Amino acid sequence: MTTIAFIGLGHMGAPMAANLVKSGATVKVFDLVPETMKSLTDLGALSAPTACGAAAGADVVITMLPAGKHVRSLYLGEGGTNKGLVEVVADGTLLIDCSTIDAQSAKQVAQVAKAKGLEFIDAPVSGGTAGAAAGTLTFICGGSDTAFEQASKVLTHMGANILHAGGPGAGQVAKICNNMLLSVLMIGTSESLQMGIDHGLDPKVLSEIMKVSSGGNWTLDKYNPCPEVMESVPSSNGYQGGFMVDLMVKDLGLSQEAALLTNSSTPMGALARSLYVNHARQGNGERDFSSIFEQFANAQQISNTQQIKSKG
Repeated sequence: MTTIAFIGLGHMGAPMAANLVKSGATVKVFDLVPETMKSLTDLGALSAPTACGAAAGADVVITMLPAGKHVRSLYLGEGGTNKGLVEVVADGTLLIDCSTIDAQSAKQVAQVAKAKGLEFIDAPVSGGTAGAAAGTLTFICGGSDTAFEQASKVLTHMGANILHAGGPGAGQVAKICNNMLLSVLMIGTSESLQMGIDHGLDPKVLSEIMKVSSGGNWTLDKYNPCPEVMESVPSSNGYQGGFMVDLMVKDLGLSQEAALLTNSSTPMGALARSLYVNHARQGNGERDFSSIFEQFANAQQISNTQQIKSKG
């Protein structure tokens, strides 16, 4: 195995890096929060004092960062006094960014990297923290055929599906299209289940009916939003873990920015963003995105209360 630098050890990055360590690779890690590196060094990873220190001498650099501005700053040195990674890595180093960011930032970094003779690939992930821990993530890649071939050999240690969406930035576009659809499915599933509950149906029975009918979808099969319908999902754990509402809001914002660039019509995506923004503002930002179910459950409770008051 090669030497891999992994920069960004958040909820997703830490378990991803852990799987690389377990695969036998030499992994050098860096995060702005030093404490986050301890769990990795306990597994056998090497810690670095800076991001550039981790990347120097590495065969592969993998990053998992919050937003496009962070990716541009790290790789290109924008907005800071330090050199960007493209200035310090060795010739032939493969650069893989697993962040979910705007496609334009990914294209910009890819262009600069190419000018320096480096391969860069945007490879945002799908599968959540559970998939990161289990090594079953889906990587949605944008970059050259050469970069994809090289990256696949590394990503396979962290994921079960490695997909090539197209050239630079294509991975980001495909990811935000997927998450926009996911948000719409989650909202539609939530309101449908709650309407059934309002009419006295058992949500477990209704879920099974819809799963094998024309309304069947991933949220019913893998991630039911109604509490106690499905084990080992956030809805049955107080909506803890999984994919945070704040992250869904971020991705839906990216989807609407992308829609504006191409004058695409995304009315359902726009409505989903509005509903999730409202949900986040009610203090649910750090809860799993399936907690949107409570918006419909609470609406029914409010309706019942109003009816009782009107009768009184």
